[in-house]
Amino acid sequence: MKKYVLALVTAAAVVAAALIPSGPPVEAATPGFASAVSAIKQTSWQTNNSVNALAISGNTVFAGGLFTKIRQPGKPAGQGEAVRTYIAAFNRSTGAPTAFAPTLNGPVYSIATSPDGNWVVIGGDFTTVNGIKRSKIAMFSVTTGKLVAAWDPVVSARVKALAIYGNSVFIGGAFGRIDGAVRNHLGAVRLIQGDLLPWNPNANDEVYAIDVSDNGTRVFVGGPFSTINGKDHYSLAMTNNTTGAAYSFPAAAAIPKPTLSCTTRVKDIDTLGDNVYVSNGGDGSGCYDGVLAAQVSTGKLLWKNNCLGATEAIKAIGNWVYKGSHAHNCSDSGAFGDGTGTHYLLVESAINGKIGPWFPNTDADQSSTTKVGPLAMAGTTTDLWVGGDFLNVNGKPQRGLTRFTNAPGGAAPAVPKAPTLVPAADKVTVRFADSYDLDNISLTYNVFRGTTNIGSFRYMSYFWEPRKSYTVTDTGVKSGQTVTYHIEVHDGRNIMRGPSVSVKVP
Repeated sequence: MKKYVLALVTAAAVVAAALIPSGPPVEAATPGFASAVSAIKQTSWQTNNSVNALAISGNTVFAGGLFTKIRQPGKPAGQGEAVRTYIAAFNRSTGAPTAFAPTLNGPVYSIATSPDGNWVVIGGDFTTVNGIKRSKIAMFSVTTGKLVAAWDPVVSARVKALAIYGNSVFIGGAFGRIDGAVRNHLGAVRLIQGDLLPWNPNANDEVYAIDVSDNGTRVFVGGPFSTINGKDHYSLAMTNNTTGAAYSFPAAAAIPKPTLSCTTRVKDIDTLGDNVYVSNGGDGSGCYDGVLAAQVSTGKLLWKNNCLGATEAIKAIGNWVYKGSHAHNCSDSGAFGDGTGTHYLLVESAINGKIGPWFPNTDADQSSTTKVGPLAMAGTTTDLWVGGDFLNVNGKPQRGLTRFTNAPGGAAPAVPKAPTLVPAADKVTVRFADSYDLDNISLTYNVFRGTTNIGSFRYMSYFWEPRKSYTVTDTGVKSGQTVTYHIEVHDGRNIMRGPSVSVKVP
């Protein structure tokens, strides 16, 4: 068991610190290392129904889903609304909508933006855009917001996943044909011309997720399929970017094959550098719902965790992997077990998969078709956008869409309670409870007698744990004195002072 304790003893006092935990401290993913974004919800507009897909291009965030209206921050349904049929765009810096407002006749399930920032492609169930025929897929200019008139591939059924690299648009979903040619659940068209490409992995069931490695050489696909090109590749495959032939991918074996009582499938894929991260959701008690990491260049498994509660969306930012899920048990990752509620938003270390210091939360709209909470993520090194079927974020109304940034400050620790004092001849024993912070695991506790700091201690804590108590004995007092103590907690950015309490030294 590791203890993270730093004691600073003043010249005026001799301090003895005794650890009295109510349970063993939880080992952190990276002690003292802050999340890339804070747990504070930043201002953004809302939607009137689920957000299924998100993508970023420059300072514009595109959101697609089941919604038909968006509304101002803090407004209830029916107030401050603007029409947006299944697709909308927002300013990354402010969260406010842009003028982008095409009219679709069906939901959007996937969005991808081109690396050069010029184009955005959307996929879903729609068959018209602005009254013009479009079969499940359409492309717009990011700069003008206009539909690209000459770009009109015909996809036979729902487009659930999209990814763009170079001049290729990779498409996954429920379809069996693209432009009349057989393409079972996977296919590709050229970005500029829109014509069909040879890429043809031929999955035997739906595809939910696609992403391309950062170097463009591998295309990762995931979903409830069991074969690629007639060969066994259950739910996850790494394919050639030109032909669609599947490579050996040892990490895919970490996803358990289905049984009569348990089925697991890939829900989302995100690549960063030489790593690829894969999220999963299972049907059945105890089925694999976690996240795995693999190396792109070798296909080997780097780590795997098994938080229970399907992981619907992930986004890798720096050394962290953010996840939208309905996790209720992450005990195998050194975190919470059942009984602590549902943790819809979490972050995991990209190095080892352990739960990291970021604990905002949403809920899930139980009247929606999905009822799972977060469904989509998009982000940069400075911000993270989350979409889904939620109604509240951090306990306050915010439907369908929210964002987090690296703005200075972050979440502050909870205000510490007044300490308990036990006086004796020429000494006072000070007992205090730990606090918690929603985007820091390691907190520093300063114990003050008046304005004198009699001790400084660093402890690990998570908000879901029972509060632990610690003691420090102050021998720098004299009998007959009346002395006052308080606790201050800081996370490196915010200092929270607790109430004072006094006692007479006998």
